[in-house]
Amino acid sequence: MLRALTVNPKATSDKVNLFDLDRAGMEAFFVGIGEKPFRAQQVLKWLYHDRITDWAQMSNLSRALRERLVEIAEIKLPTVKFAQKSNDGTQKWLIQLETGGSIETVYIPEPSRGTLCVSSQVGCALNCTFCSTGTQGFNRNLSTAEIIGQVWLAAQALDAEGEGRKITNVVMMGMGEPLLNFERVVPAMSLMRDDFAFGLANRRVTLSTAGLVPMIDELSAKSDVSLAVSLHAPNDALRDELVPLNKKYPLHELIAACQRYVANRPRASVTFEYTLMDGVNDHPDHAKALLKILRRVPSKLNLIPFNPFPGTRYRRSSAEAIERFQRIIQTGGELAMVRKTRGDDIDAACGQLVGQVEDRTRRQREHQERLLQVGT
Repeated sequence: MLRALTVNPKATSDKVNLFDLDRAGMEAFFVGIGEKPFRAQQVLKWLYHDRITDWAQMSNLSRALRERLVEIAEIKLPTVKFAQKSNDGTQKWLIQLETGGSIETVYIPEPSRGTLCVSSQVGCALNCTFCSTGTQGFNRNLSTAEIIGQVWLAAQALDAEGEGRKITNVVMMGMGEPLLNFERVVPAMSLMRDDFAFGLANRRVTLSTAGLVPMIDELSAKSDVSLAVSLHAPNDALRDELVPLNKKYPLHELIAACQRYVANRPRASVTFEYTLMDGVNDHPDHAKALLKILRRVPSKLNLIPFNPFPGTRYRRSSAEAIERFQRIIQTGGELAMVRKTRGDDIDAACGQLVGQVEDRTRRQREHQERLLQVGT
């Protein structure tokens, strides 16, 4: 039987949270305390393969090392505040953060895979006009531990259900713009793909961006994951309205960055995401203009029926308009798929995630004022 470890109390803020470290960071940590680099592999396997967070159970570490780790390190995850399950099997977790805010994480089961949608920020700073998360304003970036912790907590919850559901894909498409939290997102994605952690193939981890051109280039240099771009419009005038970031990085710069991203990756492609809104961006002329963009980059197109939320001025395109749009793209020789709306009965569909954000901007207040005006 393992005996309790002796604990010398120390301020938590002085300790290194091992969930913040990918393999390279973990190796550097152990070398820095005079241990061999292989200790990193041992601890990673305990944390991610066995989901052990109790030092005393890490039996292949010496007692002296475990006692030292108690002094200088911690194993800390966010906690699940509550969980919801949709009629279609989609699951959403509201995850409580130590700071008092919360984020949302969504699992989408399909016959051949299980996709986890992960958040990178508390709120979002970009203010895309059709996204519910954007109305919440922005509070802060998540830590690596808070990002990878979403995967860890979801995997644990799915295992506990005993229904055989697994996480086969991760998409950084939850709350926030992941490239604005680059230094923490990249190590988290490294853990998602590390054989000693979650072991997902590179192509099964996808980062979605609204189009931060310099950071797309930085991502290409630092990480080999799939790239998705939230496009939503085929011209600058309309995209300036829907995705304000376009004013800084217009379409010609964004498409050039996408071309660079796939240039040295054989068989790689970019996924363009296009939310269809009635009378806004769903006209046949929009589809024809979009075709010209798709032909410039090896790509596929995800057509996303708009998911409404309180106070929005947008409406979902009709089924006929969506089918017509898809047909124009496919007749033009490009791949276009309509994303099935999942989890909208629990507000877990694309564009509906909000969490609980202590807004550092005025956006949440402005949105509430608009709601009051609509109701009067």
